[in-house]
Amino acid sequence: MAEAFDVITMGRIGVDIYPLQTGVPLADVETFGKFLGGSAANVAVAAARLGQRTAVITRTGDDPFGAYLHRALADFGVDDRWVAPVPRYPTPVTFCEIFPPDDFPLYFYREPKAPDLEIHPGELDLDAIAAAAVFWMTGTGLCAEPSRTATLAALEHRARRGRTVFDLDWRPMFWADHDEARAQYRRALEHATIAVGNLAECERAVGTRDPEAAADALLDAGVELAVVKQGPAGVLAATRDERITAAPVPVDVVNGLGAGDAFGGALCHGLLSGWDLRRTVDAANAAGAIVAGRLACSSAMPHAAEIEEVLAGRPARATPSAPSA
Repeated sequence: MAEAFDVITMGRIGVDIYPLQTGVPLADVETFGKFLGGSAANVAVAAARLGQRTAVITRTGDDPFGAYLHRALADFGVDDRWVAPVPRYPTPVTFCEIFPPDDFPLYFYREPKAPDLEIHPGELDLDAIAAAAVFWMTGTGLCAEPSRTATLAALEHRARRGRTVFDLDWRPMFWADHDEARAQYRRALEHATIAVGNLAECERAVGTRDPEAAADALLDAGVELAVVKQGPAGVLAATRDERITAAPVPVDVVNGLGAGDAFGGALCHGLLSGWDLRRTVDAANAAGAIVAGRLACSSAMPHAAEIEEVLAGRPARATPSAPSA
């Protein structure tokens, strides 16, 4: 590889099928939009929008939806060299309902098994993973084999080089044994330098929803930066030497589902840009707010100028794809 990637993500990808009407039960929705989705893919897209050289390690089905995802990644500027088809499993599809400001039920179609859980250790480009400035992995990748062993192998080989981010990404429906999830989270935390999660995700990882206690527990587990997202209470970011709480950015929420991935991409961008912790988290909050005010996840990811506008006090701009009530 001629040049190391700025960000490599590893984990979930799929097709998001979103209603084009808000406040309507899924059974009554008549029109939908199709978008690239999945947390690992979305974070790679978000970082690419901000000028970072990104790639994603994942798997799709060998089907038209898989072909669509390859095309979408290329359109977003995300390298897809490590996105391979798995013929025996279909590309996952996720539906949602949209009831702003805070109710967005998700319906995952990942049976009999999602292809992104079929990443094998021997398929990994470990040298590229080690060389990336940021390696971002997710909790979902730990929920089943062989993805679990592959994810841990990537973490162990990386050996805490650069910035290794564990997106806690707790999805209880993907785990047969919730106690096993905590054990696997603890294994991954041993190799991470940054942990990012909301209160429920932190509770799964370290056993507490109290933000300060969760940050302390994550730091004790070995990370250098703990980011605890608290919803309306803002974001707590803690190192061993610094602790800040960044207030949320006001926004008229259209769809909150992509906000966390936008936050993640902007967090990577801020860290790679050498910004201090306050500016980095403020920018990540702004990115999340922008996407929460739009319908989609991947296609809604903001450009750097849009984030700067929000930081300057100007409201986030909607996009033409936003649905009507």
